[in-house]
Amino acid sequence: MATIDLYDLRARLNCDEILICFAGPFSHSIIEELGTAVRHYLEEEQVARTSLMNVFAVFVEQAQNVKNYTARKVAQSPGTSQYNSSIVVIGRSGDSYLVASGNVVECADIAPVMARIEQLNGLDRQELKALYKEQLRRSPAPGRGAGLGLIDMARNVSAPLEASLREIDDKTCFFSLKALI
Repeated sequence: MATIDLYDLRARLNCDEILICFAGPFSHSIIEELGTAVRHYLEEEQVARTSLMNVFAVFVEQAQNVKNYTARKVAQSPGTSQYNSSIVVIGRSGDSYLVASGNVVECADIAPVMARIEQLNGLDRQELKALYKEQLRRSPAPGRGAGLGLIDMARNVSAPLEASLREIDDKTCFFSLKALI
């Protein structure tokens, strides 16, 4: 095992204004505990209630997306641990808060998500609200959510969602999603 200099790691996290960082497999209880920690930290900082709720909602949505994707992939390929390589970060970015997540994905799976994010980034607040209401009226696809998560995230951010892919090999990529609130 490589030597880890925790002092340097802590200094880097402080320099980048990272409040919370978790790397590893996500579970419902981990998401719940991190959510509680985020909420308590923001309350201590006396962050406006709207901002607090938006940061919390975006964090939960990103973490749930990672957890659900990972669970599907692990169920399809038992014994494969590469999909458990996930990370979530909450930090400051100027006067805003940053919520970012990343996880290993099959490159073929992510094209529709990237297209959806691009579409949502092109909509204004009213169009996002109308799309949200329209999506509420639709029946969810079996085994999937109602499709509201990305729409809701796009409604809560102060800048367009930033999605990126880094190719790992010919089949897998690392998907990152950043939201400023």
